Amino acid sequence: MAPPLAHLRVLDLSRVLAGPWASMTLADLGAEVIKVERPGEGDDTRRWGPPFASAADGSPADAAYFLSANRGKRSVAVDFTRPEGQALVRRLAARADVAIENFKAGGLARYGLDWPSLGAVNPRLVYCSITGFGQSGPLSERAGYDFLIQGMSGLMSITGAPDGEAGGGPMKVGVAVSDVLAGLYATIGILAAVAHAARTGEGQHIDIALFDAQVAALANQALNHLVSGTVPQRLGNAHPNIVPYQTFAAGDGPLIVAVGNDGQFARFCGVIGRREWAADPRFATNPERVRHRDVLIPLIAAAMAVRPRAHWLAALAAAGVPCGPIHTIAEAFNTDQAIARGLRIDLPYGGGGSAPAVACPIRLSATEVAYERGPPRLGADTDAVLRDLLGLGAEEIAALRAEGVIG
Repeated sequence: MAPPLAHLRVLDLSRVLAGPWASMTLADLGAEVIKVERPGEGDDTRRWGPPFASAADGSPADAAYFLSANRGKRSVAVDFTRPEGQALVRRLAARADVAIENFKAGGLARYGLDWPSLGAVNPRLVYCSITGFGQSGPLSERAGYDFLIQGMSGLMSITGAPDGEAGGGPMKVGVAVSDVLAGLYATIGILAAVAHAARTGEGQHIDIALFDAQVAALANQALNHLVSGTVPQRLGNAHPNIVPYQTFAAGDGPLIVAVGNDGQFARFCGVIGRREWAADPRFATNPERVRHRDVLIPLIAAAMAVRPRAHWLAALAAAGVPCGPIHTIAEAFNTDQAIARGLRIDLPYGGGGSAPAVACPIRLSATEVAYERGPPRLGADTDAVLRDLLGLGAEEIAALRAEGVIG
């Protein structure tokens, strides 16, 4: 059976991470994605290494960063700073269902590739703009980078160890999570707009801001503030609303304990030999445990320090208390669970070679995700797309290449 979005064509004018993450997700679901890149340069992330993947002949190729967000796409090298290149992109937009871009607000207007221009060419087009701060507001003209957004959104203020502890201070997340979240929100918005276009024939403009996406994803911490008026603080690996829900040091290393309800806490107390805590009014319910965390956590820490990690992991799991180790990325990929779920895949890359990738986490019972293409080399599909989709002849393509319009 064809993948669920096999009927869609996406014109991807984006680069780096947020936009490419959205277009890659659509490609995973079967959409044809045409990635437009500047001849000779391409997406910046092609050079964001090391490490670099290898071409079939063993020579260095694209950075792993590029591979992480660009599988399933066709690369067309077009210089749309040139009028001839702009004309080609407009013709591609006329044949597309979706366009994605992440230039500064209004940045594509000078090339005639903004929403009003392409919407006039294709009234059914769903046009998604991804920026740091959105299309409106006093910061709309500023560039937005993930690190800045993590700081400005409040995320870093609740991430890391408290002031006064070793290593205390605001800390960014180890992945560009604001970019990834914006890319996922963009994907959701695109699918909603595609459904609207299918019913009405009307396209629309989608305005996605990294700042908005990251503030929205503060989730319970945002509402903790809005409901109480207090400002959430950094708690390291502890949870603001649940206790005990953090790391503890066993005799030979740390482990995670994630007690989610009072029944689990009672079983936890039994495992660590402190059944009386489950009946102690200071600890019997989660709200009381949160209020008395400064008393309870040191008691738990002392009890768990006397046995090795393997003992606690086995005993807690047997009692139905959520717990787990802290893996490196290598260890995570080597777990039986990751292997059983097929989280590492290998895709064609580099003219006869292959490159590793991480499987799409969306599992559909009736239709499968599509891994028909690996990450494209720069301009690998230029001729085929211009010939097959736009009907250009070999002489026209050669002339455009000679003039530097395409690569």
